[in-house]
Amino acid sequence: MEQLPNFVMNHWVLVGALVVLSGLLINNLVGGRLGGVADVDTQEAIRLINHQNAMVLDVRTPDEYKQGHILRALNIPLGLMDARITEISKYKETPVVINCRSGQRSARACSMLKKHGFTQVHNLAGGILAWEKANLPLTTK
Repeated sequence: MEQLPNFVMNHWVLVGALVVLSGLLINNLVGGRLGGVADVDTQEAIRLINHQNAMVLDVRTPDEYKQGHILRALNIPLGLMDARITEISKYKETPVVINCRSGQRSARACSMLKKHGFTQVHNLAGGILAWEKANLPLTTK
């Protein structure tokens, strides 16, 4: 145990890298759940939609939405979220699955909804790309 301080001082770059990598690993393991926002895969999203009557919120642009979206998804582009939050305020206590193209915009939308008091916010990991990769249906209606 006496050699630990000497090792740390002599190999501070390695120890620093270990600390940084450990932090990143921990963040990756719990990152989807911080602040009450959970990343969900397509199967969990389907379970939430079918068994918990989750509302699906698509935060892509109207043009992206028209090209194909999850059945009964409501389209509110990320840039209009604050202005249109009252449209979905009745869903504050119910599960909300948010999607975009890849999962980045929807992650930001999840944070916004949490700040507005939504309690069950779920980010579709991988977005519509993951949905399509799982061969799940999209509609253009």
